[in-house]
Amino acid sequence: MIVTIGNTKGGVGKTTLAVQVALTRALAGRDVWLIDGDRQGTAQTAVAIRAEAGRKPGVACSQYADGPVLRAQVQQQGRKFDDIIIDAGGRDSTALRAALVLSDVLLVPFQPRSVDVWALGDISALVEEARSLRDGLRAYAVLNCADPGSASTDNADAAAALADHPQLAHLDAPVRRRKAFANAVGQGLSVDELAPRDAKACEELAALVRTVFEGQDAVILQSR
Repeated sequence: MIVTIGNTKGGVGKTTLAVQVALTRALAGRDVWLIDGDRQGTAQTAVAIRAEAGRKPGVACSQYADGPVLRAQVQQQGRKFDDIIIDAGGRDSTALRAALVLSDVLLVPFQPRSVDVWALGDISALVEEARSLRDGLRAYAVLNCADPGSASTDNADAAAALADHPQLAHLDAPVRRRKAFANAVGQGLSVDELAPRDAKACEELAALVRTVFEGQDAVILQSR
C-alpha cells in the first residue's frame, strides 16, 4: 500500500506524522519504505539517527525530491515492500504531484488554524487532477497538532470547514499537540518506543494508523 502524507501548506507536521506512521508499521512487522520527498530531508535524518543508534526494526529510507525520479524509483522498486510511506514537501512540487498519482491513500494533515483551512483548496485541486489521471485515490484530511482539549471549538470548527472541500474526506482520528511526537522523531523513535511513555500519544497514533490501513490489513489476514 502506498500512502502519501502531504499538503501544499508547510508547517502542518507532515514529516513527524510520516515518520511515526512508517515506524508504527515497521514495529507491526511490515517491510516499510519511507520516501522523503522534501528537499530539507528531515525524515531521512530521523531514520539515519535511528540507524546510528542501532534501533530495530530498521526502516528503508530514500530521498527523491524530483517527481520523475520518485515515480521511476517507486515503479521499479515498490514491489519489494509491504508499505510505502511518502513524505511530500509542503508546497506544490513535482514530487507531490508524482506521489499523488502513485498513491492509494493521501493523508492531508492540517492544524486547527484559519490559514491551514484556507490552504486546503490548493491540495484539493491537486487531488482532482490526480484522480483525472488515476482512479482510486482515497484522500483524507486529518487534524494534526490539534488542541488537547476534547471540547475545543477550534478543532470542531476546522473539521466542519472540510465541508467546503468535498475532495477530502474527514478522517476522525485527530492527533493532538503533544511533545512526545516531536521528542520521538528527534530520536528516530516511534512514540511507542519513547520513555517515559505518553499513553495518549500512543493511542492517537494507533487510531490513525488503524483507520488508514484497516481495509488493507483485513485483506492480508483473509489471504493468510
